[in-house]
Amino acid sequence: MISIHPTACVDEDVTIGEGCRVWHFSHILSGSRIGENCNIGQNVVIGPRVQIGSGCKIQNNVSVYSGVTLEDDVFCGPSMVFTNVWNPRAHIRRMDEMRPTLVRKGASLGANCTIVCGVTIGRYALVGAGAVITKDIPDHALVYGNPGRHKGWVCECGEKLDTKLVCPVCNLHFRMREAGEHHGLEGI
Repeated sequence: MISIHPTACVDEDVTIGEGCRVWHFSHILSGSRIGENCNIGQNVVIGPRVQIGSGCKIQNNVSVYSGVTLEDDVFCGPSMVFTNVWNPRAHIRRMDEMRPTLVRKGASLGANCTIVCGVTIGRYALVGAGAVITKDIPDHALVYGNPGRHKGWVCECGEKLDTKLVCPVCNLHFRMREAGEHHGLEGI
């Protein structure tokens, strides 16, 4: 079952997966695709033509603009911001200059952080509240500050790893992965 609050606006040509909830005053624009079991908070704007995976939680006051893709299980904290044009001007149309942003599976973006367009946020990365992200983030990286700086590593469960890259809570072990598409850590 899909639950859409009566004050929400869902355009034509939108796909919303089973188990999704869309809350007050949100707007999902045409061409957008949302996976199953997502929670779309109050006053959220999605689209047009945005892809969102299953199991995502998009908290209140977030706009997921064209050019942004969220893989499965992404968390977008309250009032966090995505951009999609590098050098916007009100008097110059630049929508054909959008830079794509990819947020990989399981990543969490803290409240009020800003993700500047054209970056990839790695799998299970954790971006701290208020951070400003201008560069790619590796898998499992803990990043915070302005500008965002790498401050450690986190487990899939969100806990900070110790110096031996072991989770103190669930005891998962990690190692550095060679450079490539999924740079950062991998479980062993």
